[in-house]
Amino acid sequence: MKSLRFLMIAMMAVSLFFTSCGLLKKTPKKTQPQTTAVDSLEEKDFLNLVYTTHTQKTHFVSSKVKFTVEYGPQKLNLTGNLRMKRDDVIRLQLMAFGFVEAGRFEFTKDEVLIVDRINKQYIKAPYKYIDFLRNSGINFNTLQALFWNELFIPGSDAVGEKDLGKFTTDMGGDEAVIYLDKGKMNYSWLANQKTGRIKMTNIMYRDPNEGSTQLNWNYDEYGSLNGKPFPNNMIVTFTTPKREVKMTIKLNYMGTDDQWETRSEVSSKYREVSIDDLLKRILASF
Repeated sequence: MKSLRFLMIAMMAVSLFFTSCGLLKKTPKKTQPQTTAVDSLEEKDFLNLVYTTHTQKTHFVSSKVKFTVEYGPQKLNLTGNLRMKRDDVIRLQLMAFGFVEAGRFEFTKDEVLIVDRINKQYIKAPYKYIDFLRNSGINFNTLQALFWNELFIPGSDAVGEKDLGKFTTDMGGDEAVIYLDKGKMNYSWLANQKTGRIKMTNIMYRDPNEGSTQLNWNYDEYGSLNGKPFPNNMIVTFTTPKREVKMTIKLNYMGTDDQWETRSEVSSKYREVSIDDLLKRILASF
């Protein structure tokens, strides 16, 4: 029973990672490194290097996944599957005891689907009906960029070469920092100046009254997919003033399988619940 309960907490923690970007908050603004608008040839060349380095040839990604979820002294290892179709769908399946699907998280261009197979319930909602996703500009394209290790502009469908001038940079040292401010949200990427490879993405929301909250997405290792580097070990940390949840996503046997249904069907035996109900259960579990 203890293992099952923690499995549920782990599932809800994963839900929190992928539906809470709009809740991200941080402490009062600290002095930031000096940044400059992208108006020099060096900066333009660097941003073009980042852009071309992370442009993938493939439209499909499939992989076995090992999840490690840590909350305080508790730690749980899970297995699962990841399937993605470029500009169409991201699907994560969590397995219980190695062979039973416990949960499914499916993100398409238009909506979010979370299926809780343990309690036979699900959430299905357009992004515009989830306040914190709508208000922060977080959508499918943002989540895709995080998994595919790319730059993004919240609220936009994609980042093209013509959009690179919207970013600012700090070119000091071997690693460069790329910044984007959009409303109350702040986004930053740490990238190697020589290779253009993104090593970390950080999302923050400034709120001096409620303390610091942030989502940090580290790309720890890379494998190869169709001859191009693709992140196969990602460490995601969600931190608030009261809690920290850490999740490691390790991809194994990466491939480009396209023989799978890109949309999930939910059994009529499952009960639909609201996103607010899910968040209450998540926060009550921590």
